[in-house]
Amino acid sequence: MALKLSLKANERIIAGGAVLRNATGKTVELVVENEIPLLREKEILSESKADTPCKRVYFVIQLMYIDGQNLPKYQKLYWELARDVMNAAPSTTGLFKTISEAMYSGRYYQALKETRKLMQYEAKAMEQALAAGRDVR
Repeated sequence: MALKLSLKANERIIAGGAVLRNATGKTVELVVENEIPLLREKEILSESKADTPCKRVYFVIQLMYIDGQNLPKYQKLYWELARDVMNAAPSTTGLFKTISEAMYSGRYYQALKETRKLMQYEAKAMEQALAAGRDVR
């Protein structure tokens, strides 16, 4: 089934590992006729912005989704990060279960969606810790 995309001026997407940018000054429509890994600019997290443990988890799953050639390396890194986060915050275990199930069934985009929930949870926890006057760094 084809996927129809509208890209705003200068908007980027990652499609099958290639970064594409709309270089026109207007919105363009694309039709993707086969199944490829695809992320819109708003879904892409750069390595430099992966500055918290849960954002690093997202970044690693993003790499799995885009670069299927190096899955064992990324999976190992994922489990190291997941273990560290779950040890620090056992309440995240349920989220990691859902993320891991999606990831290991090859549904990386779904795993990314679930990891955004984990990132929201982390942001809220950090906000609460800062409000309580605790050092979270």
